[in-house]
Amino acid sequence: MRLTGFEGKTAIVTGAAGGIGQAITRSLLEAGARVVATDLATALTASPPPAGAIAHALDIRDGAAVEAQVAGVEAAHGPVTLGVHAAGVLSIGPLLELSSEEWDRMIGVNATGTFHATRALGRAIARNGGGALVAVSSNAAGIPRRNMGAYAASKAAATMLIRCLGLELAAEGVRCNIVAPGSTLTPMQTGMWTEDGGAGERAVIEGNLEHFRTGIPLKKLATPEDIAGAVLFLLSDQAGHVTMADLYVDGGATLRA
Repeated sequence: MRLTGFEGKTAIVTGAAGGIGQAITRSLLEAGARVVATDLATALTASPPPAGAIAHALDIRDGAAVEAQVAGVEAAHGPVTLGVHAAGVLSIGPLLELSSEEWDRMIGVNATGTFHATRALGRAIARNGGGALVAVSSNAAGIPRRNMGAYAASKAAATMLIRCLGLELAAEGVRCNIVAPGSTLTPMQTGMWTEDGGAGERAVIEGNLEHFRTGIPLKKLATPEDIAGAVLFLLSDQAGHVTMADLYVDGGATLRA
């Protein structure tokens, strides 16, 4: 089955310099969309988006900047009817040792930043007669993790925000869905490994009973392309009756019903 609903459409992707964001941008381009790829200026310099994407620096913590960016994109490239919010940051460490500054950083990007980005995108898509919005959250939003409390809490907030937004915008023809990746082969994931290379990957796949963490039943980590495929489906015409869904793409790691 070929996914449809992208040809000639304008899409905005946040967090486009990350491993998952890059894969989503590439998939949208291949599907025929016009893609505006946004991220911090330093991130875009270090990891330029795929050829064909239109790169714009954006800090999602700045609500006014996000609104201006969406307006500027529409003025230059036409109505936005597809949006992907993939920006996020990770924090590791026990909650009792977490600084207030680090908590504020997690909430500022992963929760407040999600609000800024999806509010602006939701307004634009509704104004333009409907479309689809997908946010990349995490399976950590739905299961406790040791040393990931701030990250999990911020992602849980983002997940419920998108579901509520989907309820509010359903009558406007805007579908709002979540993709919740598990362990994925990106720099964010490998940066957490205490072992090198294959040993680090095996440790994630096997799980850790001491840390109350199950392994991955499929015996492999996701690739960014796995996550992008799920995002593209939820954006497509073929998911035209799907909204407020929270799709876990984690190889069964959370044993979620």
